[in-house]
This record gives sequence, C-alpha cells and structure tokens, in this order.
Amino acid sequence: MISIDLIRNNRELVKENIKKKFQDHKLGLVDEVYEMDIEYRKIKVLADEKRSKVNSLSKEIGNLMANKKIDEANKIKEEISLIKKEIPTLEEKEIELENEINKRMRVIPNIIASDVPIGKDDSENVEEMRFGEPIVPAYEIPYHADIMASFNGLDKDAAGRVSGNGFYYLMGDIARLHSAVLAYARDFMIDKGFTYCIPPFMIHGDAVSGVMSFEEQENMMYKIENEDLYLIGTSEHSMIAKFKDQILKESDLPITMTSYSPCFRKEVGAHGIEERGVYRIHQFEKQEMVVLCKKEDSEEWYNKMWNYSVELFRSLNIPVRKLVCCSGDLADLKYRSCDIEAWSPRQKAYFEVCSCSNLTDAQARRLKIRYKNNNGDKEFVHTLNNTVIAPPRMLIAFLENNLQEDGSVIIPKVLQPYMGGKEKLETK
Repeated sequence: MISIDLIRNNRELVKENIKKKFQDHKLGLVDEVYEMDIEYRKIKVLADEKRSKVNSLSKEIGNLMANKKIDEANKIKEEISLIKKEIPTLEEKEIELENEINKRMRVIPNIIASDVPIGKDDSENVEEMRFGEPIVPAYEIPYHADIMASFNGLDKDAAGRVSGNGFYYLMGDIARLHSAVLAYARDFMIDKGFTYCIPPFMIHGDAVSGVMSFEEQENMMYKIENEDLYLIGTSEHSMIAKFKDQILKESDLPITMTSYSPCFRKEVGAHGIEERGVYRIHQFEKQEMVVLCKKEDSEEWYNKMWNYSVELFRSLNIPVRKLVCCSGDLADLKYRSCDIEAWSPRQKAYFEVCSCSNLTDAQARRLKIRYKNNNGDKEFVHTLNNTVIAPPRMLIAFLENNLQEDGSVIIPKVLQPYMGGKEKLETK
C-alpha cells in the first residue's frame, strides 16, 4: 500500500504508475481517494475541535460550580450535551470514510522502480544474464515424471485416488533427495547469516490481507471452513506477519530469516494444474529467505538475495538465468522482482525456480511494521523475499541436469552429506 501523501501531493505519478502496469480500470480510484481524503480530514478536524471544546467547557463548569455560579454552569452543561450529540455522527462518518479510503488504497499498486521494463505480462519479461553453460546432452532426457518413476520415486495415481489432481507421493531415493535439498538450502542460508525459522502454517485473514493483494488471495489461498484461518501459500506470509503492529529498534535491522514450510496453493488461473508431473501442484515444500531492513538498504539486499539463489543452484550443477519481471507481471505490492530460471535440457528452455522481490514499505504499511530511528522518529521498514529452493519443482532441474546416459543421477559433492554419502542414484 502506498502512502496517502503520494495521492495528496502527486496524483499524476500514481496514475502514471497504474498505466505502466496496464491497470487503467483503477485510474478512477486515485481521484476518489483524493476527494474522500479531503472530506475525511475536514470531518476529523471538526470532530477533534468538538471533543476539545467539550473538554475545555467541562473544566469551565468545575470553576463555575466552585464559585457557586450554578445557573451559568447549567447553561454550559446544556451546550456540552448538544455538542456531544453531534460527535458520534462525525465519528461514524470519519470511520466510514477511513474504511472506504483504505479499501481503495489496498487496490492501488505500489510505485514500481524506474528501471522496471514496461510490458503487459510475463511474455515480456527481460533476460538479463546467464550463469553456467546450458548443455543439451547427446542422449535423450526423459520427462521428469519418468525419471522419478525409474527410481520408483513418484506415484501420482495413488495421490489422485487419495487427494485428487495436483498431489503426489514421493518415495525412496527421490523422497530422500527432496529432503536433502531442503536441508542443504537451510544450511546454505544459515551460513549466509540468516536465522532459521519454522513458522505457523496457518494465518488469520488480517495477516493475509497485509502481505498480499485481494486478487492473489482469491487465486492462491485455501481457507479453513468456519475459521478465520488460511493455509499459507509460502512462509513469507507468516514470516512478515510475525512483525505485525510492532515497532522495532533501528539496531534490530536488518532482520534476516530463512524459513521452512509446506505451501498450499489453489493455483487458479491460466496455467492450471499439471496432470502428470510435479511442476504446478497444490502442495509443495519450500525454503524461503525474508529480510526486513531500512529503506536505504533494501536494494542492496535485493541484489544479495537473488545472487544467493544463483550461487546455490550453480553449486548443484544447474545452469540458471536471471529474468527481470516487467511492469505487467509485477504483483501490486512489488517495487521490483526477478525470476531465477533453471535450465531444462529436455525442453531446451528455462523455467522458474525462484522469485525475488523488493516490496519497499508496501507490506509494512498494511501490517504497521515500523522501526524507531536514532532521532526517535518512526519509519516503515522495507520487506523483501526470495525462494531459496522449492522442491519438488526444483527436482525437475536437478534430475535433468545431473542425469547420466545410463539413467543414473550424479549427486553433487555439496549434497552428498545429506544423502548419506551417496555419489549417485541408481535406477531400480
């Protein structure tokens, strides 16, 4: 959520930003908020004046009563009674306007970075750089579900009978590999100075609306029936909400955390659920990185975070590229974002495995997360998040890039301690 000061002082900037995101249907909201804010401030001032008047007149009554001026005191009491009857109406209007303004402000997108490429959707995202040579071996790379099946490692049929489409059973070496990459990613981030955390896997509705837009919430989140609880779609949700309504010390910042959680997603939209493999599914596990910092440090942290993803994937023999997200592909709360995409030798193309975002103070405003600077002033923190690793999707890239001609899979040295010392997986 942007600052109301932007709409008070620079409506055209806000409107131009909406146009860059190809959301022209939201342009009218800016003028609506502007007009409502004028009325809100007038009513608030009037209500404050009347409350102040009641206080000053009440003190005057005390003096009059002390001096036995009963008639004058009674007249003032009548005046106070009349004023008090007006205040609830003003307060009701004040709350109504505040809610209406807030409802519209939550829909107006965050101001994006000036160097974000302009484009309508993810087809116009821009490749910035590559890391590692994208190799296509001379032998055939099977579909990832078939690679997993060659190790007796995947059962989608049984999961379909038990849970429906979009679920899976991982077994044997593939299940162990799944756990190994999560453990390796955890320790990788701990070595970078991040604090390991396991958060709640369900959060209240006010936390959900604080960390994401309404549209994202509708398309992603599973709600618990008859409860004000949602299953998290990523641990970022509960990790950022951990600091809801808090005032931090400047010395506390930056707060750097790496969190493990299962993730649950409806996956509503054009992409849909994959029938056969594990690319797009309802349930997966993820290691996440989350940073809360001062505004002057957020861009530096953004660059550190996506570089950590590159370093980790390259340590697993997986070539990757950085893809800068265009304006139309940015969620409403994001200032900038990039995807780290892994090379698929089977498809001869890259696919997303990490998403790194700087949300500036958009989440912090919604959740009221501030810090007190050295001058004693309160400022909103900046929040950032990035995927460390998200199996089983990332296992697609791992298996394809480490698959040998005989069907075995090489285990990179960094991962061998987490696989009981195994150097390779042998087909069953």
